[in-house]
Amino acid sequence: QVPLVESGGGLVQAGGSLRLSCVASGRTDRGYAMAWFRQAPGKEREFAAAINWSGIMTSYTDSVKGRFTISRDSAKNTVYLQMSSLKPEDTAVYYCAADWTTRFYPSRLQSEYDYWGQGTQVTVSS
Repeated sequence: QVPLVESGGGLVQAGGSLRLSCVASGRTDRGYAMAWFRQAPGKEREFAAAINWSGIMTSYTDSVKGRFTISRDSAKNTVYLQMSSLKPEDTAVYYCAADWTTRFYPSRLQSEYDYWGQGTQVTVSS
């Protein structure tokens, strides 16, 4: 098991910024990709951003490109999601997930991810 713990969510006005963090504990000696997914009220969980095991390759859904940045600090087993120019439609529970793989391109598929955090609420007011 690899517990993942998210933090950094909260309430912010439209146009504001937040930074989410996700710390992986347990067995983290292998390479793993990390991703952020989100679930808005009444909607299915969707992919937001991912980063490969080395931190070189990232992937974003179109709606967050240019506003969100995913990064990782491997020494701290932590992945970040810097969110800027937030919009009300970004309101969701954000989940981080880990995929035990050293593939160059990180997956966008929820089914590929082995471990999940409990989620952190992000609310953007208009």
